[in-house]
Amino acid sequence: MKKIFFTLGMLLGSYSLFAQTASDAVATKAMKATQHSKDFLMIQIGYVGLGGTGASSLKTGFNREFNLALMYDIPLQNTNFSLAAGLGVSSTGIYLKDQVLDLTAVTTTPAFNTSTTYKKYKLAMNYLEIPLEIRFRQVPENANKGFKVGLGVKVGNLVNVHTRSVQTINNSKAIEKESNKSLFNTWRFAGTARVGYGNFSIYGTYALTTMFKESGTYDLKPYSIGICISGL
Repeated sequence: MKKIFFTLGMLLGSYSLFAQTASDAVATKAMKATQHSKDFLMIQIGYVGLGGTGASSLKTGFNREFNLALMYDIPLQNTNFSLAAGLGVSSTGIYLKDQVLDLTAVTTTPAFNTSTTYKKYKLAMNYLEIPLEIRFRQVPENANKGFKVGLGVKVGNLVNVHTRSVQTINNSKAIEKESNKSLFNTWRFAGTARVGYGNFSIYGTYALTTMFKESGTYDLKPYSIGICISGL
């Protein structure tokens, strides 16, 4: 009987030690996963410029954009490179000076008309995007450290377009919004690049497709440059 109890005690002790070791291994692996960033989250804030035919005739202020993306990183074995794909959203604001764009006009050609009525006038475009990147990292297992470079493209689907104007009527602020996507290309393709160190980098994009469906008068291709914060 004593031998039986002794054997059971040894088995229970071994199981407890094994369970504790396995638990410690899982905890260590989880800790390493949190410490070794793969740039899962990317936040970008930047300035937007307009290039292409007709851009020189437009008067704009400090145009800006906000991009947010969740990326899945696939390391290329035994290299400092990886591939990444994800899902994101992008919001762009073009601030016109003494000009307006009538989104409700029954026409296929965009027309920017002169107007001094409005104190502020913004053209806003919102996209749902799929970003793709090939990445180089000085420290492959941890994107929070070292020099890094990313080159890629992103495909965007236009979700919403609207103008927002602000003017003063009878000493009161009046805000008006118009929404219509008919003048704009539904899909946007853009080249992307970023270079940085640790969690911070400088990024740039250039549209490979035009903003409007109509080609000729306004073959506008937006570009941007800004700061990217990445991690997780």
